[in-house]
Amino acid sequence: MKILLTGASGYIGKRLLPVLIESGHDVICCVRDINRFNPPESIKSRIKIIQADLLDKESLNVIPKDIDGAYYLVHSMSTSSNYNRLESESAKNFRLTLNETKVNHVVYLSGIVNETELSKHLISRKNVETELSKGKYNFTTLRAGIIIGSGSASFEIMRDLVEKLPIMVTPKWLNTKCQPIGISDVIKFLSKSIFNPKTFNENFDIGGPDILSYKDMLLILGKKRNLKRLIYIVPVMTPKLSSYWLYFVTSTSYKLAIALVNSMKIEVVCRNNKINKLLNIEPISYEDSIEKAFSKIERNEVISSWKDAFISSEFVFNISDFIQIPTFGCFKDIKERTITNRENTINKIWSIGGENGWYYGNWLWKLRGFIDKLFGGVGLRRGRTSSDSINTGDALDFWRVLYANKSEGILVLYAEMKLPGEAWLEFRVKDNKLTQTATFRPLGLTGRLYWYAVLPFHGFIFNGMIHKLTTAKS
Repeated sequence: MKILLTGASGYIGKRLLPVLIESGHDVICCVRDINRFNPPESIKSRIKIIQADLLDKESLNVIPKDIDGAYYLVHSMSTSSNYNRLESESAKNFRLTLNETKVNHVVYLSGIVNETELSKHLISRKNVETELSKGKYNFTTLRAGIIIGSGSASFEIMRDLVEKLPIMVTPKWLNTKCQPIGISDVIKFLSKSIFNPKTFNENFDIGGPDILSYKDMLLILGKKRNLKRLIYIVPVMTPKLSSYWLYFVTSTSYKLAIALVNSMKIEVVCRNNKINKLLNIEPISYEDSIEKAFSKIERNEVISSWKDAFISSEFVFNISDFIQIPTFGCFKDIKERTITNRENTINKIWSIGGENGWYYGNWLWKLRGFIDKLFGGVGLRRGRTSSDSINTGDALDFWRVLYANKSEGILVLYAEMKLPGEAWLEFRVKDNKLTQTATFRPLGLTGRLYWYAVLPFHGFIFNGMIHKLTTAKS
């Protein structure tokens, strides 16, 4: 069968894609920015990639007319304050386009909506479901609550809280009940639902076997990490204060923190588990989901991470718009060094950031990250998805990877920190030389003053960094 996979570059899509391929389907991967999509080499020859923006109806004309099924795995949470309207518009454009194809079945992954008063985020998900259900095709909605897996937003945020705070003074929404589900089970439900007539024109809640409060989930996670944690719940923490609390302690962006806090006040428990029997799936427990997630992390097998999505920053752009580093009106800091071992230098570049740091003046990098957080930026907290690989589109501390080609020896980063302008950092290994270029395009007088203010620090940091990158020792 030919399946259209929207959101193929997202957290769920990246994990569902190889399963669909293994099941023998022909998959058309629909992404908004083709430069950010890096499927495994082993399946590249077995997929087709198309670029389309769901908010641009004309761009959807690239969707083939002969598709048999489709997955809708996109959402705009926290990329805009008006994401509610944008999501409805995207869903409508998608429905109208698919009505002109021969598609038989569409599957949508949504959120559990079993309370009368829903958060803005869950209302938006429900509106998308309503819009998609008007199509001429068979339609299935799978509604999930908290998804637990390596790289998932929920898991990473809880992990941050547990590993950073031995004592937590928390808002009362930590007593809210939810029914977490492991990412591996979510993929099973998605892959087994497509083209199954028993799921046609129905909606199902999917969840694991445990109903827990968020407090329970944090304490269990702490126990699994052999960390004793004390949690005190106070009624005085408002949603806004709770959002700031999440923002400063965890790796989440502020907009995402607001959306999460508003959602966490709502109980998300499955109405029933009839789909488990229908698809013959027995979801694993919360504790098993945690163990599985840490096992993937320890083996450096994190397939996808929410941090690589643009919802982890304040930026929404096509990488192709920024990959050409400008020259006019820019300040540049260019440093060159002769290298003795090309492979050693490239491996160091490809290990930069995250726990490895930036090789020189790390305390200054950390200070810059802290200042960035104070002004509402991403700081250094996102780290990196993998310890030894970098792909275009990845988040790398407060940078976004615009281009990464290890064989060419080229890595280009774009700054997502708060700046009075735009900044790029490029590493280029050619012949026996490393060229390291920092480019800054200032915004007005403030940008120019900023450049001259940090120039002394650049001389210290960038000189030290290129020296470490080109020396033989690690």
